[in-house]
Amino acid sequence: MSAKSRALVTMVLAMTALAGCAGTQGSQPQSGDTRYVAGDGSMRVFPVSERQAAPGIQGQTLEGTPASLADHKGNVVVLNFWASWCAPCRGEAPVLKDVAAKTKDRGVRFVGVDFKDDKAQALAFQRTQEPGYPSLFDQPGKVALAFHGMVNPAAIPSTLVLDRQGRVAARALGAVRYADLFDVVTKVSDEK
Repeated sequence: MSAKSRALVTMVLAMTALAGCAGTQGSQPQSGDTRYVAGDGSMRVFPVSERQAAPGIQGQTLEGTPASLADHKGNVVVLNFWASWCAPCRGEAPVLKDVAAKTKDRGVRFVGVDFKDDKAQALAFQRTQEPGYPSLFDQPGKVALAFHGMVNPAAIPSTLVLDRQGRVAARALGAVRYADLFDVVTKVSDEK
């Protein structure tokens, strides 16, 4: 096969792979589906009347300590699904760290969910980033699947903002922007 033919085959395969990554909110992957779904990071805020209760997730942090959403009852919780192999996740890490630090006194708690990752690489990423909040180690993707229908389990990064009643108040698919996340977290923490 000529170099030109190999280049054409490579391009067609790449385009096919990218087309398989595309998805819409209505095309949630089924259990075991590993398609990546890209997002633009825009934040969608749900009216109070449309909010769904978050599932009662629990597990072990990357450091091996038990953790659950119940530990943060009565607080606004920001759940960020990430992986050390994900470039947009690395890019948004400083944003999450900064917003977490600036909103802690408002009763906002951040919890990471390290999704389908190598534990050693995830721990190295955490040591480098020093986010200031724990991350559940979710290598099999069970935490993400518990949110099926609310957040696409194959969309990394994804961020959910839970209100003080434990309902999904906002969602971003893709890397979040500072102003968007800070504004939504502030708005949700101000709710009575």
